[in-house]
Amino acid sequence: MAQALAITLPTAARTLEHYTLRGQPPARPAPGLAFNRIAYSAAHVVADPLASVDPWLQCAVDWDATIACRRRLWSLGLGVAEAMDTAQRGMGLDWPTSLELIRRSLDAAKDVPGALIASGCGTDHLAPEAAKSVDDVVRAYEEQMAAIEKLGGRLILMASRALARVARGPADYERVYDRLLSQAQRPVILHWLGDMFDPALAGYWGSTDVEAAMDTALGIIAAHQGKVDGIKISLLDKDKEIAMRRRLPPGVRMYTGDDFNYAELIAGDGHGSEPTHGRSDALLGIFDAIAPAASAALGELAQGRTERFHAILGPTVPLSRHIFQAPTRFYKTGVVFMAWLNGHQRHFTMVGGQQSTRSLQHLCELFRLADAANLLEAPELAVARMRTLLAVHGVEA
Repeated sequence: MAQALAITLPTAARTLEHYTLRGQPPARPAPGLAFNRIAYSAAHVVADPLASVDPWLQCAVDWDATIACRRRLWSLGLGVAEAMDTAQRGMGLDWPTSLELIRRSLDAAKDVPGALIASGCGTDHLAPEAAKSVDDVVRAYEEQMAAIEKLGGRLILMASRALARVARGPADYERVYDRLLSQAQRPVILHWLGDMFDPALAGYWGSTDVEAAMDTALGIIAAHQGKVDGIKISLLDKDKEIAMRRRLPPGVRMYTGDDFNYAELIAGDGHGSEPTHGRSDALLGIFDAIAPAASAALGELAQGRTERFHAILGPTVPLSRHIFQAPTRFYKTGVVFMAWLNGHQRHFTMVGGQQSTRSLQHLCELFRLADAANLLEAPELAVARMRTLLAVHGVEA
C-alpha cells in the first residue's frame, strides 16, 4: 500500500522529490441531514475527447458524464448552479450548448427529489463589440430569459460583458436590471463577478470604485426586493462581502462566491437580528472540487457543531486559494483536474483546450494540497493518474 501511495513529483526548484500520500479519504456527510444554508455548487462540464472537432473553436460535451456530475452533487445535498463560468461559460461553452446543458440538467433534476437547480442567464450570444446600445443588451438578456423560463428554469442573471462595454454609468445598469427584474417569472439570483474572474467585467454596476458599485447594486435590489432571491458576489474580499451582506433588504440572501474565504463567510458572524445579515449562503465553483467535504461540513454546521464544520472545511481553503490563484479565470482547469484525479471523469481534457492553462508545477502543488486536505477520494487511482500526467511531461514517477 505504501508503495502504491508514493510518487516522484517535480519541485519549484526544478528538482524531483519523493512524496508519499496521507491516503485519508474525504469526510462523508451523514445521510439525510438537512442543511441550514442554501448551498449551490457551480458545476463543470465534461468534454468529449473523441469528438472530431477543433477544440479551441468548437464545443463537444460528453453529456452522460456531465449529467452524472450533477447527479453526484445532488446526492450530496448540494444544489447545482448550471451553465455558469465554472462550466466554462464564455471560455469555450457557447449559448446554444449552454441552453442544451440547462435543458438536460432540468430534465435530470425531475428524477431527484428535492434537487435544487438555478441556471445562468446572460448575453454571451451577443459579442461585446456587436453591442451598440443598452437596448441591445436588454434584448440579449430577454432572449436567454425566455428560453430558460420556457424550460421551467430558475434564473441566475449573470454579469454581462456587453453591458460592461456599452454602459455609461450606474443609470444604464439601473435601466437594464429594472427591465429584467420587472418581467422575471420567479425571484432571481443576481451575479457580481469581479474583474479578477473576467477582466471584461471591470467597472460593473457603473463604477470602478467598489463602494459606489455596491451602492448601485443595492439600490437595484431594494427597488425590486420581491424579485431578488439573493446576490452572488465574487470579489475575493471578505470585508466587502460582509459590508454588503449587512445592507441587504430583509430576506435577500448573500450567496458567497468568495473561493478564498468561504468557510468563515458561510459560518457567519451572527450580526444583527435579520438572519441573512449575519451569514452567507453559498454559490461556489470550488464546491464542485470538494463536494464530499463541503456536504459533510454543512451537515455539521446545521447540527450546531461549528468547530467540526471548520475542521472539515478549513483544510480545503489552501487548495481553493491555489486553484483560484491569478490568473483566476483559469481556475476551471483545477476543478476538472480534481474530477479526473477522483475518478469522476475518464480523462483530463477540457472544452476549448483549457487543460493547457495551468502548468505542471501548478497541478503538482494542487495534488499535494488535495492530499493534505483529505480530498483524494481514491488515492491509488489519483497516484496512477498523476503518473500518467507526469509521463506526458517527460517525468518518470
